[in-house]
Amino acid sequence: MTSPQTGSARPDRLMLLDTASMYFRAFFGVPEISAPDGTNVNAVRGLMDFISRLVDEYRPTHLVCCWDDDWRPQWRVDLVPTYKSHRVVEEVPAGPDVEEVPDPLELQVPIIREVLDAFGITVIGAAGYEADDVIGTLATGAGMPVDIVTGDRDLFQLVDDAAQVRVLYIARGVGRHERVDEAWVREKYGVEAGQYADFATMRGDTSDGLPGVAGVGEKTAASLLAAHGDLAGIIAAATDDGSEMAPGPRRKILAALDYLEVAPTVVAVAREIDLDRTALELPRTPREPDRVVALAEQWGLESPAERLTTTLVG
Repeated sequence: MTSPQTGSARPDRLMLLDTASMYFRAFFGVPEISAPDGTNVNAVRGLMDFISRLVDEYRPTHLVCCWDDDWRPQWRVDLVPTYKSHRVVEEVPAGPDVEEVPDPLELQVPIIREVLDAFGITVIGAAGYEADDVIGTLATGAGMPVDIVTGDRDLFQLVDDAAQVRVLYIARGVGRHERVDEAWVREKYGVEAGQYADFATMRGDTSDGLPGVAGVGEKTAASLLAAHGDLAGIIAAATDDGSEMAPGPRRKILAALDYLEVAPTVVAVAREIDLDRTALELPRTPREPDRVVALAEQWGLESPAERLTTTLVG
């Protein structure tokens, strides 16, 4: 991509946004802001400003807002029935279950989609998959450096220095995000990024309804991976009476074999969804400027719309 101001080529860089992670964070972290009709638009404003800040700092040439077309895919639930079950408010036999979302936020999601569309920012989801899976697929074989913006630790499994894939981890806020590379994962958890999915499978995650292996926390999971390489190696050692695995961990792994047979598929981010990659470039100007102005006036978004427009041009 060439800068219209300098004529110089900007190196290709893809930024993948875990959009729901970001607008939830905006909703809970940005003070309530009312549109002219009284609708709270803090998540909309927050997300727009998050995008402006990240684009200004990292100057991606390509950007995708990755979407949860199915936040709780049935194929994952079939394997681990507790998967995200605590967040279900309504089960829908013929479609995705309804997730517990605060009403003031739910009202803002269609506005977010309208604003992104007016700016021409690409949104990609996939039927039967979560945003994490869209991110995993687009990050794999991207052919350029990739920055994944998320507050979800699960995506650490995608970190790959050789492929120039890193995570911009926003758990402490977009303004205080951390750049997660292989050294960061190694320092934080004592495992390699390529081992992270197995590590997460054993540790479990209560926020996703994944129980993990009872009695195996982060330190034990890391030590088992250090000794045996991966989950398959750990299971092989646990089932081999002649191995040097200590009795305690062996009992815990053996007691969890049914879980360990299915959980890795649930934890692993999909990387081979059939997605359209033809329109990933970040626009340098709003696609529909008049519509951006109209939406900004309708929802009281003049300042964030001006900031985002200026950032795109820059």
